[in-house]
Amino acid sequence: MAMAGASTATSVASAHLCGLRCPSILSRHQPHAVAASVALTHISTFITSSSSAPKFSPLNCSASSSRVLSRHCGGAQFKSGELAGKFSWRSFGVTDGTGVKFAGFGAGNAGFGSRVLWGQKFSVNATLAETEISKEQKNSSGDGDKSQFALSVPAFQKRLRIADIKGGPDEGLGRVGEKMVVRGWVRTCRVQKTFSFIEVNDGSTLSNLQAVVQSDVEGYDTIESGLVTTGASVALEGELIESQGSKQKVELKATKVTLIGGSDATTFPVQKKKLTREYLRTIAHMRPRTNTFGAVARVRNALAYATHQFFQEKGFVWVASPIITASDCEGAGEQFCVTTLIPNSHLDPKTKVSDIPATKDGVLDWSQDFFGKPAFLTVSGQLNAEIYATSLCDVYTFGPTFRAENSNTSRHLAEFWMIEPELAFSDLKDDMACATAFLKYVVKHILENCKEDMDFFDKWVEKGIIARLQAVAEKDFIHITYTDAVDLLTKTKKKFEFPVKWGCDLQSEHERYLTEEAFKGSPVIVTDYPKDIKAFYMRENEDGKTVAAMDVLVPRVGELIGGSQREERLDKLEARIEELGLSKESYWWYLDLRRYGTVVQDTVVFRRVTPDPKGRDAIMPLKGTSGWTLTVGVASLLVFYGFRLTQRVGNQGLKVGSEEESCEKV
Repeated sequence: MAMAGASTATSVASAHLCGLRCPSILSRHQPHAVAASVALTHISTFITSSSSAPKFSPLNCSASSSRVLSRHCGGAQFKSGELAGKFSWRSFGVTDGTGVKFAGFGAGNAGFGSRVLWGQKFSVNATLAETEISKEQKNSSGDGDKSQFALSVPAFQKRLRIADIKGGPDEGLGRVGEKMVVRGWVRTCRVQKTFSFIEVNDGSTLSNLQAVVQSDVEGYDTIESGLVTTGASVALEGELIESQGSKQKVELKATKVTLIGGSDATTFPVQKKKLTREYLRTIAHMRPRTNTFGAVARVRNALAYATHQFFQEKGFVWVASPIITASDCEGAGEQFCVTTLIPNSHLDPKTKVSDIPATKDGVLDWSQDFFGKPAFLTVSGQLNAEIYATSLCDVYTFGPTFRAENSNTSRHLAEFWMIEPELAFSDLKDDMACATAFLKYVVKHILENCKEDMDFFDKWVEKGIIARLQAVAEKDFIHITYTDAVDLLTKTKKKFEFPVKWGCDLQSEHERYLTEEAFKGSPVIVTDYPKDIKAFYMRENEDGKTVAAMDVLVPRVGELIGGSQREERLDKLEARIEELGLSKESYWWYLDLRRYGTVVQDTVVFRRVTPDPKGRDAIMPLKGTSGWTLTVGVASLLVFYGFRLTQRVGNQGLKVGSEEESCEKV
């Protein structure tokens, strides 16, 4: 009603200012119109004619009214000191004492400024005066002109989700009798003679909420007409009651059904049947509505939350590492190039080779590129984390990384998130302790907080996954040296595809044998690898043949985490760089970390680091670091137990991930 009154007063105010008579409006809308007329009588006493004042048109006047105002007033302005602070762009603070505001014209409060009105600049410069109107405004608002035009912003509150309703040990029985509104997408709608069952899901949990809808309920006609179908979005209002069925403890007794968005049941792509993941690749925009991908999203969310929680509790500082870099952290050369040399319009994907800038020698002219040099999507956030570890001690990165490996195996992804903690003032034992504590922490977190989703995985995706996760959380990690591991592998009767000998890099089949068979499903940490198969920056052990490196091996995958202790001795590091034929000039920044306050530290394990050949990096600074890497990212705990999902996009099958073939239990 207040809004209607304000709107009416707006029309009256505009008409009055334009010199019009509005008997019909005044007669229909009392007392607001009368108040507006009386108030505007006061306003009219402050309007004087001025030949120098610009013509103007009130914002809410009609074209004809504006012309009348312009013609009758010639040029009108408000006297300085009379109505300051009472105007906004569309309203001024005239009130009848009941709080109803009348919209008109103007610009800002005290001091006003200017606004172009009807092609002319209308300017008002006034200060607050104790007029009859302003007194009424103060009395009605209690805050003068500041609160006259302020719109309140509602407090944001957590929305009621199905997980909140059905969560907890009582599965919702504690909420019986509560009235609520549930919004979500229809999974099933079963129509009976006098009532219907609707199951909705809002993505907060695997299970649906069933609603019983009697035929006399408001909105039941949308069900009868066949509009409430699988895939449709609805809002169900009602009371939570104990369910008479055996599949759920509670259900919603609906009192109102609102159809928000319809869905054609005949063409809806996610039907209630088994769907292969190969098919789901073609409908990547719809697959989050399936049970499997919805559960994966919730578990990934829980893992990401637990990751940040673990490191924050341990005093680590999160560092956002750059995504675009000029370095190849691993030196494998399998990076995605980022360039503006190739026309990047999505409207015309056809690019002629002749359109790509080139030098007279026929090579790419990088000087015309956005960065002026080759740039790539990062393969690791390690280098950036190293910079901060030498200043902040314990840091970690947690962000997207990219690999351009043309492989379709379940172990290779083109895009994934990687966790890379870096620890200063620590040795290899600290490295192993941190990695072990982290894995146990996040595993316990998802077992406790994602029970429903993990039960679903254990039943439909990977049988035994819960038992294997529990083993990680409960069993001690086995520590074995590389030399002892090779000795064990060479003595076994098991035949391997890749022969084992001291000095070779362990393959996945060797790693899985150690953790799955030799040590009966326990996680294994292998340390002290030959220095010839590890990066130059790893600390050389006293034997001169091995380095302080470690890999964490887990069942079903093999290596999950790689780490090492950094070489903190400048002379040893320089000798190792020369031994490998690397350029000291390219690593000036790295050697500086040993010259100025070197520390014993742990580091991420990579094959090698290859910075910009000129020893500089215009996009990301290159410095030293410490820590270990969770190489498969937040989905690792699912991946290393054989649960792999694709991340491909659209019908084109853009490869962003790979997976094993299986069926989706919708």
